[in-house]
Amino acid sequence: MTSPALHLWLRAESRSDEARTGLTPEGAAQLIAAGLRVTVEQSRQRAIEIEGYRAAGARIAPEGSWPDAPRDAVIFGLKELPDDGTPLPHRHIMFGHAYKGQHSGRMLLERFRAGGGTLLDLEYLTDENGRRIAAFGYWAGYAGAAVTLRAWAAQQSGAICPPARSYTDKEAMNADLAAALRAAGAAEKSPKALVIGAKGRVGTGAADLCAAMGLATTLWDMEETASGGPFAQILDHEIFFNCIYARPGTPVFVGPDALDAPRALTAIGDIACDPDSDYNPVPLYQRATTWEAPVLRVAQQPPLDIMAIDNLPAMLPRESSADFAAQLLPAILDLTAMGPVWQRAEALFAKHIAAL
Repeated sequence: MTSPALHLWLRAESRSDEARTGLTPEGAAQLIAAGLRVTVEQSRQRAIEIEGYRAAGARIAPEGSWPDAPRDAVIFGLKELPDDGTPLPHRHIMFGHAYKGQHSGRMLLERFRAGGGTLLDLEYLTDENGRRIAAFGYWAGYAGAAVTLRAWAAQQSGAICPPARSYTDKEAMNADLAAALRAAGAAEKSPKALVIGAKGRVGTGAADLCAAMGLATTLWDMEETASGGPFAQILDHEIFFNCIYARPGTPVFVGPDALDAPRALTAIGDIACDPDSDYNPVPLYQRATTWEAPVLRVAQQPPLDIMAIDNLPAMLPRESSADFAAQLLPAILDLTAMGPVWQRAEALFAKHIAAL
C-alpha cells in the first residue's frame, strides 16, 4: 500500500513586521512535482504574493488556520508562534529559540510536550559536519550593520535611531543609509567598526555593508577571541558588531565596566541578539529591540546605543527569502524520507524534551 503524500503547510507569520518566507512559489512547484501536498496560508504581509503559490498548484488556506490542519501536516514557518500556551500536536519547522538557555524556550517545549508534537528547529538543521544547511545569517549581518550605522549617524546630531523599515532590495537600503551617513559627516569623522565573527555568514554580511559604506573595519574571528574577554580593543572603535551566536564558553566581549570606561564606542550592533541567553557576550541589556525603537541607550556621556533586533533579514524580505528558500529546498524534498538532517533535528528535540 502506498503511504499518503507528505503534507507541508506554510503558515502565515504572526508578527506584523515579518514578511519573509522559507518557501517560494518556484519551490512549492518543485515539491508538488515531487509528490508532496502543499498548503499555503494567505498572509497580509508576506513579501511574495499568494497568486504565485496558487499558480504553482498549492492549496490556499485562510491566514492563521494551521491549528486546524490535519494532524499529519508538517507546519512550516519562520518566527515564533502566537504565545497562547496551547498544546502543539503537529510537527513544526521553525526557529524555536529553545535550546540555548533562553528562558522563554522552556515554555515552548512544554507546549510541544503537552500536545505530542515535534519541533524541527531550522537553526539546528545541519549536515554531517555540523554545519547549518540553510541560514539567513548573511542578510541579518547586512541589515543589522545598516541599522547600527544609522544609529551612529543619529547620534552625531544628538538624536536616537529612527524606526527601521523594509526595503525593496539592498541597493535601496544602501542609498538610504549613504544619505544618512553623508548628513552625519561620516567622511570627515571616519568612524571605525569592529566585527567579531567575521568569517561566518553573519559577520560577512556586516563586513560587506561596512565596505559598501566605505568604513574602515577590523575583522576578528575565533583566533582573536580565544584568550577570553572582555576586550579593551573594542572600545577603541566607534561601532562594534557581535556576530557570534551565544553558546557555552562564549566569552564576554563588552561587559558592564565598559559603560564607565574611556571609550570611542557609541554603537553596538548585537546582530546575534541573544539577550535572553545565559551566554550573552554583550550582557548590557535584557531585551531585544524593535523596528519602532531599534536601539536601547545604556549610557549617556558619551552615549552607547545597542541595536538588537531579532528579525533583521525581514528588512530585505525578497532577497533573504529567495536565498534561504533555495538553501533549504533540498532538505524539504527529503522530508518524506526523514533523511539524516531531519533525524538529527528530531533527536535533538527529544533530548531537550527529556531534560525538562
